[in-house]
Amino acid sequence: MPNWWTEWAGGAILEGGEGEGAVEVEIKVEPGRQEPKIVILAGEESGELRRLAEELSRLALSPVPVSRGEDKLLLPQGEFLRFYTDGKGVSAQTAQEVFTVRLRLYELEERLDQTRFVRISNSEIINLDRVTAVDLSLAGSICMTLDGAVKAYVSRRYMKKIKEVLNGGRRSRGERG
Repeated sequence: MPNWWTEWAGGAILEGGEGEGAVEVEIKVEPGRQEPKIVILAGEESGELRRLAEELSRLALSPVPVSRGEDKLLLPQGEFLRFYTDGKGVSAQTAQEVFTVRLRLYELEERLDQTRFVRISNSEIINLDRVTAVDLSLAGSICMTLDGAVKAYVSRRYMKKIKEVLNGGRRSRGERG
């Protein structure tokens, strides 16, 4: 593995020089661009480049602002099992506790990683990385078990979308079942 990758993954600044393992870093400012875009140019694809792209994508995802009483926290998206409405507002559940979220579910849906989070009903978004079991009943309903034996039920309206996701299909931002 190139030296620059090890140093970058360890939290240090990218180091490059001339020769093998050198990395050219270029920043272009485009007036009017709303979000940054990262492009990796290489002579050939490699496992290191794929891992770098995955890590950059993970780092680019914004943390989610939550509340615990008077405390305001920013937690990484991967910490969450699910987001749901409970009649009092939106809650965010991790493996350890439940937090209050000031954002609405549709706002969360826009901010969350579209490859990991999926809406399963009008009142719930789950983290697919935290699903431990999927139960397809004879009646046609789907129950998803998340870490910590948390159960989440897919509504009929979102059934088609969930089946596509479970079968490896892609979905676009904001797509409904």
